[in-house]
Formats: sequence, structure tokens, C-alpha cells
Amino acid sequence: MANIKVLLPQFGMGMQEAEIVRWIKAVGDPVEAGEPLLEIEAAKTTVEVPSPGAGTLTEILAREGDTVEVRAHIATIAA
Repeated sequence: MANIKVLLPQFGMGMQEAEIVRWIKAVGDPVEAGEPLLEIEAAKTTVEVPSPGAGTLTEILAREGDTVEVRAHIATIAA
């Protein structure tokens, strides 16, 4: 079974970090590629982050309210 790292994407050229607003999926939930996993806030804009692959969400590394850097590993999906 392969693991897929969910990384915080960069939505704008100047974006260096974002706050985790809400996890839409929880550990143990099945996810499809492209399905929304969480909401983040960057530069006063809230954006949904899509799943990079299909499988089961096995680990959440960044909690709601945390501020994380772009490309930080924030969750893991078992494919």
C-alpha cells in the first residue's frame, strides 16, 4: 500500500503560509482524487484544498487553527 503525502499547495506567487480553517474529511474517511479535504485561509481568502489522490485519510499532521508553510506535509492518504 502506497502513501500519498498531502502538501499545502501554493495558490499565489506571494503565498508563503496559510492557516488551516477546517478539515472537511477526518482520519479514516475514504477520499477521491480532487475531492475537497480541507479549507485554508491565505491573504484573507478561504480556499478548499483538493485531495491529491484516492484512498483513505490515515493521518492529519496540521490541526485547525495551525499556520503552516507552503509545501509542508499536512496529512497522509493510504492509496
